[in-house]
Amino acid sequence: MLEDVIVVQSAISAFNNAALLAPAFLWYAILALPLFVVVFACADMLRAYLKWNMGNVVEKSAPWVVGLMAGWAVLMGGNYAVIRDSATVLPFVCAGILFVCSMFLMGHVQCIGVIKSTKWWWVLVLCVLGAVLMSDMHTWWGPLLQIAALVLGGIFGRSLGNRFGAVSMVCGIMLALVSAILMQPEFFRFGQLGNLTYFHLLVVMSFVVALVGALCVKNVGARGKIKQSVYVKLKWLMRTFGLLAGAFFVLTEALPVFFGMVAIFWCWFVLSVRHQKNIDVNLGRQLFALALILFGVITVMPVISVIGILCWGEKPVSEFWQNFKALL
Repeated sequence: MLEDVIVVQSAISAFNNAALLAPAFLWYAILALPLFVVVFACADMLRAYLKWNMGNVVEKSAPWVVGLMAGWAVLMGGNYAVIRDSATVLPFVCAGILFVCSMFLMGHVQCIGVIKSTKWWWVLVLCVLGAVLMSDMHTWWGPLLQIAALVLGGIFGRSLGNRFGAVSMVCGIMLALVSAILMQPEFFRFGQLGNLTYFHLLVVMSFVVALVGALCVKNVGARGKIKQSVYVKLKWLMRTFGLLAGAFFVLTEALPVFFGMVAIFWCWFVLSVRHQKNIDVNLGRQLFALALILFGVITVMPVISVIGILCWGEKPVSEFWQNFKALL
């Protein structure tokens, strides 16, 4: 009973059991509400200071969001003696996320020119490599895996350049990170052994709805070719499947069920977008902004939530809701 591993596991379990009654990420979001209100009120001034506008805010903010997500994965997915640590595949998931983040960032660095080789630049590179090296030291191959993912991602990014859509790439990385959290929530301090509260699950499902909606509006064209009678029947069928998938996810908290729920929501929104004759151009950006805000809440990164508020724009919530209801 006094072995080091047992003591650490017991401490982690007690910590997370207490946290389940008061989810920390929810309280952080409530405490950050004054910041969010100030940013929303001063959004125009902040965008002007950052030299962003509503036409380029998504493209300009994407590298910052991806960089923050990569740093979060390195710093938060670290060396914890969790119960399933010896059998987890999470290091490979984190390495894949780091690879994609590195590829995206290096592609954007290439399009703005090579950074000057200064002394402080090399200090920054060494600090990043050191953090990645120490992020996965529970096995001897862990540091090699993470460093290889970072370096190979950078090489591919320099070769391919800026070929990836900002919205699709950021949404894909966010979905991968949330999947990693659900895969082993105690590893990221999101809950204890998958025993999540309704607050956890409600925020995750809201995030999935916003993210899938943003991807569908961005990548699926409105055609208006589905007959109304057929559309109504298919729509109610997809609504039923969506509700069943959400209920099943709440009951099981299983990752395969989560992926199935994402797939059902995707089919649901694709059907709705295809039926529409036209889609408001602001709807996709607002759904993407909402996904950023909720992702910042889940990962306790208010900076990403602030970027989501800046991406929202000036359209009122009532207009957004009217446009979004057509997809539900």
